[in-house]
Amino acid sequence: MITILDLKAEFSKLNLLRGRKPETTEAERKASGGFATLSPFRDGNIYSAKFSGDGAWERHPNGDELVQIVEGSATLHIITEDGPQSYPVSAGTLVVVPQNTWHRFHSPDGVSLVTATPKPTELSVTSISWASGPRYLTS
Repeated sequence: MITILDLKAEFSKLNLLRGRKPETTEAERKASGGFATLSPFRDGNIYSAKFSGDGAWERHPNGDELVQIVEGSATLHIITEDGPQSYPVSAGTLVVVPQNTWHRFHSPDGVSLVTATPKPTELSVTSISWASGPRYLTS
């Protein structure tokens, strides 16, 4: 069965979650109206999000995550074998975050994005220590 998503219409339904923090719970994200599940996809889902602030550190042990920046800008922070790296991303950017790579977005002014995210997602709500590794929760 084919799924066709009208991203303009889907994003018009979202509110901007202002001041997102790593500690923001899933219930708070859902209640904000800034996040939506658009469709199942492979072993995960396609999501949309509209927020400013900082996301929690996350990784996906079962596959790569595809992230399309639709509007606004952010900094993508990732942890590689060589240590932390940061990349500016803005509308029109497509990112493939490799499987099992810790990453998060920082957007002081706001960003709208769509993701194809495999399950499960492991989240770290604390700062990541490069030496000891992150503490995480599976969601």
